[in-house]
Amino acid sequence: MADSPVAQRWFGRFWFVVLALGLMFLQLLPLQTIPRSWAPPDMMLAITLAWVARRPDLVPVLSIFSVFLLADLLFLRPPGLLALVVLVATEFLRSRSETLRSGSFAFEWITVALIVVAITLANRAILAVTATDQTPLALGMFQMMMTVLAYPVAVLFSFLAFGIRRPALGEVDAFGRPV
Repeated sequence: MADSPVAQRWFGRFWFVVLALGLMFLQLLPLQTIPRSWAPPDMMLAITLAWVARRPDLVPVLSIFSVFLLADLLFLRPPGLLALVVLVATEFLRSRSETLRSGSFAFEWITVALIVVAITLANRAILAVTATDQTPLALGMFQMMMTVLAYPVAVLFSFLAFGIRRPALGEVDAFGRPV
């Protein structure tokens, strides 16, 4: 990785954006010509939540909003709606990162699962209020469930590929600031 803490932080921010763009590219590839009857997990959301829960300093607000706004535009969703809902949810999770740091992985997973449920329900509620077309309820709930089940995979991938882990209690960087 990089040597200095500042370089490590920018390195992590860069790789978050690259990873999100790569996931968007994979979703846009025309691998099937027939519509699927099931919904895959939202891996971009799972990885974003994993990075925010474990290393909130690597995922700034502007990066999250920009990446999800671009995803809204590319996937023809209402522009900015899911980006705003995810931004609020990640800021809630960011404010709880100290609590998650001292808890077990099961506690982290349950917290993230509740946040994914809240994101899904808030998005569907706002779309219902504005009378915007939505995916069928069963398909949306299946994707939500698959995203919750994919969270451990996102955490493992983030750890193995990028070294994203929860800092220990009291861990400090090279400048003596809490991580």
